[in-house]
Amino acid sequence: MEHLIELKDIYKIYPMGEETVHALDGVNITIDQGEFVAIVGSSGSGKSTAMNIIGCLDVPTSGTYHLGGVDVSTMEDDQQADIRNKMLGFIFQQYNLIPKLSVLENVELPLLYAGVPADQRRERAIRSLERVGLADKKKNLPSQLSGGQQQRVSIARALAGDPSVILADEPTGALDSKTGREVLGFLKKLNREGDTVVLITHDNSIAVKADRIIRLQDGKVIYDGDAHDPRAVVQPDAADEEVEAV
Repeated sequence: MEHLIELKDIYKIYPMGEETVHALDGVNITIDQGEFVAIVGSSGSGKSTAMNIIGCLDVPTSGTYHLGGVDVSTMEDDQQADIRNKMLGFIFQQYNLIPKLSVLENVELPLLYAGVPADQRRERAIRSLERVGLADKKKNLPSQLSGGQQQRVSIARALAGDPSVILADEPTGALDSKTGREVLGFLKKLNREGDTVVLITHDNSIAVKADRIIRLQDGKVIYDGDAHDPRAVVQPDAADEEVEAV
């Protein structure tokens, strides 16, 4: 079976003076349609680099990345931009809503860039707002909404393009714990409705809301499996690794 996302032997190497940094060091990841996966790691683990490559915001130094069966790892910028518009929906920590545009106009914006006709844009945007329970706020400005509502607008914006993958980068980072739980609840609801969700986080308590956890450390995958397995949230201790090596 063809995987929706397939990263194979991915390396991302940055020169740092006379040294080189392996942000990703031979990473292999596959994600199938309909999964809810959390990619987890502390600062410097490589999770943000992985997100950038999965999101077609960057290309690997070597290795291949197939998205929906298409090799996107060697595409030019304009080709990657086209793939992003058609196949990926982004949810960011800081909402990235345009203050002067209404809620509806914010949700429509990616469809405008994609060349969708005006009547279709409005219909799809309203349908997306209905999915997150905010159709009644379509004429409001972002400043008239709570933080949780603004994040739900950004989720609706991600959904409007009917993406193959919803890529959520620390989506609860700017929210209080109660509102964060509500946003995660929406992501789980979308997944139950058939959407593929990839969640990027440093927080184990958020990661365990997914069904599967992929943990990165020093640019390598150190765990890939059930989010409810105790090993999913325990980083290997350096001392333990040394004992194993002996």
